[in-house]
Amino acid sequence: MARYLITGAGGFTGLHMAAELLSQGHEVHGAVRDDHAAVVAGLFTTHVCDLKDREQVRQLVESARPDKVVHLAGIAHVAHSDVTEIYETNLLASRNLLEALARLETPPSAILLASSANIYGNRHGGMITEDNPPDPANDYAVSKIAMEHMARLFGDRLPIIIVRPFNYTGAGQASNFLVPKIIDHLKRRAPAIELGNIDVERDWSDVRDVVTAYRRLLDCAKAVGETFNICSGHATSLKEVFALACSLAGYEMEIRVNPAFVRTSEVASLCGSSEKLEQVIGPLSRTDLEQTLAWMLEKA
Repeated sequence: MARYLITGAGGFTGLHMAAELLSQGHEVHGAVRDDHAAVVAGLFTTHVCDLKDREQVRQLVESARPDKVVHLAGIAHVAHSDVTEIYETNLLASRNLLEALARLETPPSAILLASSANIYGNRHGGMITEDNPPDPANDYAVSKIAMEHMARLFGDRLPIIIVRPFNYTGAGQASNFLVPKIIDHLKRRAPAIELGNIDVERDWSDVRDVVTAYRRLLDCAKAVGETFNICSGHATSLKEVFALACSLAGYEMEIRVNPAFVRTSEVASLCGSSEKLEQVIGPLSRTDLEQTLAWMLEKA
């Protein structure tokens, strides 16, 4: 049994990550914001901490003294309106955490940092490998690639693993994300939904598969110092996702294309290669998209 610290433990991915680790018998400590503390009370040991505050972060790691760390805290929505908060949270708060971990008498044996496939930008089409050059197209993506470069400053002191997840979804994800938005409208029997370009193809994963991949990377010594795409390796169009969700819900809903949601020069198909990931941790089972959508429709 290992002692894990999860930052962003009250968020969508954090709660699923905690469930994955607890199912394996590990001890979980979760860093949460004040307004999330009640959500996760009782599930694992919680620590209320503002990661932008260096002293609070120092106290957090001294208290938790983790064997392994999963750093998920951050601004997760590309369209987040507060640019200052994006950089303070995704870059500076991450540096505070690494600085505090590096000062521990016994640093963790593995630290996983969640970056994003958004760092590849919108001009790469087809199958994307970790060797594709970054081409960030928004502040969120810039903050994530900046975090990656900053983390390498600690590479000689800390065992860091960087992951770049592509699109993933599941029960509990906020409805300002695309698939939960569709699910929410279907559950409410809304007559119509506003979307952007529904012909684009994207790589979709189930959050449960994502956190399993994270756990296996943290258990793998060969993963330290490396960067990995987290993806299904298969592209599905938004039109197909919508049709499948409607079929499972037994309800047809009108799509209204909102020009404000249509991005200029949007890549028609975006798909990640999981070859490097599976070379290191072995084959991964994949949850079928239909199963993921059915799970989301069933959950309250």
